[in-house]
Amino acid sequence: MESNQLVISGVVLELQALRVTPGGVPIRTLLLEHRSRQVEVGTPREVFCRIKVEIRGPDLQAVIESLQVGSRITVTGFLARSGYKDDEGIRLNLHAQHIE
Repeated sequence: MESNQLVISGVVLELQALRVTPGGVPIRTLLLEHRSRQVEVGTPREVFCRIKVEIRGPDLQAVIESLQVGSRITVTGFLARSGYKDDEGIRLNLHAQHIE
């Protein structure tokens, strides 16, 4: 089995409105900004990125309701392409499985 697990922390920059799939699954998307210092090949490096995080299902919706822009969170989940039209799979979203 292939592995696909990501843990990242950062600050919530944007919170999109709640939407519901035709199957009744609630989805909320947020934009997370991450900044840190990592060591690469023995040299410290400043790291900055922004990633879209999709929160699906009722279990995580209770957690997301308490968030606001500026909240600091840690998200655990898996990466998937951002949409079915992205045939090359270059643009990725983090699908949240756990939020702290």
